[in-house]
Amino acid sequence: MTAREEAGPILKISDLRVTFHTYAGDVKALNGVDLTVRKGEVLGLVGESGCGKSVTSLAVAGLLPPNAELESGTITLAGADILKMSREEIRQKRLTDIAMVFQDPMTYLNPVLTVGSQLLEIITQEPKLFLPALVRHRLEEIGPEGKEAPALAAERERLLSISRGGRPGRKEVERLARQYVVSTLRQVRLPDPEKVLDMYPFELSGGMRQRVMIAMALVRRPKLLLADEMTTALDVTVQAQILQLLRELRKEIDASIVLITHDLAVVAEVCDRVAVMYAGNIVELAGVEELYSDPLHPYTKGLLASIPRVDSARTRQVSIGGSVPNLLFPPSGCRFHPRCPKAFGKCPQVKPPLVEVKPGHLVACLLYEE
Repeated sequence: MTAREEAGPILKISDLRVTFHTYAGDVKALNGVDLTVRKGEVLGLVGESGCGKSVTSLAVAGLLPPNAELESGTITLAGADILKMSREEIRQKRLTDIAMVFQDPMTYLNPVLTVGSQLLEIITQEPKLFLPALVRHRLEEIGPEGKEAPALAAERERLLSISRGGRPGRKEVERLARQYVVSTLRQVRLPDPEKVLDMYPFELSGGMRQRVMIAMALVRRPKLLLADEMTTALDVTVQAQILQLLRELRKEIDASIVLITHDLAVVAEVCDRVAVMYAGNIVELAGVEELYSDPLHPYTKGLLASIPRVDSARTRQVSIGGSVPNLLFPPSGCRFHPRCPKAFGKCPQVKPPLVEVKPGHLVACLLYEE
């Protein structure tokens, strides 16, 4: 058993069912999702557009729209059930424990506010909440006692006084917050972070804006980072840079990451495990190497077979037959059965549970029913 497995889950989702009430009817978006995320791991959540990946992340963050109904299930983050929390409690969780990085930074960054004002706003919403982190960060910057200049020694004393319950002035908090934010921008490898702090989003490139979004997430020092298609809107070169940054950051931050994507190549580069989603269900969950070398679910096999390979003599692209189901009228039983080449008599009647068929390898398919 690895250290991450021993650490246990930071997030556990059980039987999560979400329905959207629309003018066209009720969309059964999530159909009993079961998922765990271990402490310190990067979990890839993959599947076709509309399969429920983003809905799952929005449910975890408490950001589902008003027309969404949580029919059943539990979402436990670090031992606390998010679905039993009040709006204010969930807001506090988003400030400290959960952070999201979205697909298009220009949609989520305010074009008329500087990068610095948007980053600092996160802290100024709840300065008391962030003050211990600001003080701790500045003390780490100053370094070991006895090796600093006299001015820094005096600053150390002020910081230690604050950590013992002293009340800092507003300007002191603003100064500490600015130093903290600059350090976070430096952590995401933005050049000249002091200058970036005073720039507007439209003055930055797409890759720089995405780094700012990652910095906005890291300022919180979250336990769980939800990255929803964070590289999709970027060109290939910048995408590679962001993935490299993610690989470096996972060694520096004490957070679990859920990487939501439809790109299996991205998952192969940075993830420890991968969960495959289809029509509102997790259909397979395994380590990346295990799933890519020995996929069990017919849908996963179809996904992997559809990827072009330079080492294959195959000249025609393989595709999964049929089409994605309309979740206004989802198929009964296993939702993949109308497209499944292995479907048999029970598939239209019975929804398969997610069961462990090999150590660490779970699959929801009646072919593997005991």
